[in-house]
Amino acid sequence: MMQPTRRTTLAGLGLSIPTLAALSACGGGAQPTGGAGSSSSLSVWALTGAKQDTYQESFDSWDEDNPDNPFAVEFFANDSYKEKIRTSIGSGNAPTLVFNWAGGTLADYVASDAVVDLTGKVDDILGRSIESIGAIGEIDGAQYGVPNNDTQPVILYYNTALFEEHSVTPPTTWDELLTAVETFSEAGITPISLAGQSVWPELMYIQYLTDRIGGEGVFQKVVDGEADAWSDPAITSALESIVELIDAGAFGSGFGSVSADAGADAALVHTGQAAMLLQGSWVYGTFKQDAPDFVAEGNLGFLNFPAADGGEGDPANVVGNPANYWSISADADEEIQELAIKYLNEYNLNEEMVDSFLEMGAIPAVEGLEDKFTGLDDEDFLSFAYDMVLSAPHFQLSWDQALAPAPAQELLTNLSRIFLKEIEPDEFVTNMNATLDS
Repeated sequence: MMQPTRRTTLAGLGLSIPTLAALSACGGGAQPTGGAGSSSSLSVWALTGAKQDTYQESFDSWDEDNPDNPFAVEFFANDSYKEKIRTSIGSGNAPTLVFNWAGGTLADYVASDAVVDLTGKVDDILGRSIESIGAIGEIDGAQYGVPNNDTQPVILYYNTALFEEHSVTPPTTWDELLTAVETFSEAGITPISLAGQSVWPELMYIQYLTDRIGGEGVFQKVVDGEADAWSDPAITSALESIVELIDAGAFGSGFGSVSADAGADAALVHTGQAAMLLQGSWVYGTFKQDAPDFVAEGNLGFLNFPAADGGEGDPANVVGNPANYWSISADADEEIQELAIKYLNEYNLNEEMVDSFLEMGAIPAVEGLEDKFTGLDDEDFLSFAYDMVLSAPHFQLSWDQALAPAPAQELLTNLSRIFLKEIEPDEFVTNMNATLDS
């Protein structure tokens, strides 16, 4: 779902209300050719895709006001960026602003003294950010990252026209979901679109099911590296529930060849070939771009993931990306660091940037947006997703972000094998427990 990262015990890997101590979509676009950052001038790398123009406009605004200290800006495809930023951080040649997903990635940067302690220096941007999301940029009580875009919960989308045609209740419980799967399967419609070829969308199922069945503490034991943490009964039950969906024909027979690239999974929903899709909030923009009439006519519904019957987890909990983050490279000269801090406080997620995100149907990670939704074309979705985040007792950072690179890859590999029915849940558990010693 996102770049695998180093294991950390930080509370920032999941946030709880009221303590709150703490879907990114893969970018497309051309491959980058530029070099690394310079310590004596402002530089920034960000991802290609729908948000590129918003970032560029923000940096252009800075450049207009600060002509003597412009940003050198480069945009990278998602996977290329992840590889390049690791290399640049390791070589001490990173851009001034370091784009990251917080969690284990940021903990790694801090452990290697690669980013600047921003504590007390970025109060303006933190003051307008959603408090719980800003707190994820903390490592051991110090601030090393600030949110730079939208909050991205994973949402259950559904085709309202298909649901009405087949008299199916939008599922808020596991039993209702199974009933919907059975009804659509019998009607020759794929119940749930799944980009199995991409693998990372499969994480959304084990994450939500584990949380719904066993609560937020189950995965925290894995993050903390407790022996045999993957043996928790909630994880086994989650895997068995996934198998139940597969056996019921929930994903159809060809999900292993469906890719999330270019919105292939969303296309199955807006063309009426599939009834539901579990994906990040970023996919709403894909629906808008690829099927504007479908969205405008009210054919796209959205729900939180269904509650588990008798489960211990709060059904209001969410998983996904709280946001992405800017950190400042410790390799930059001190005066450049100060300029970057000024940018973060005055330009990052300011009113212009917030309005730009809202125009694309994205929910900026800032406080007090409710009044801004009124009258927007996407008011219903924005209000739903924003309330979903603010009301969540716990917002779990995606598992492949919370684990070290090797265990995260093992997770993806073994989960794919579960969905392809190549291994049983007990084999998954054994294989993943072995990673706790790595």
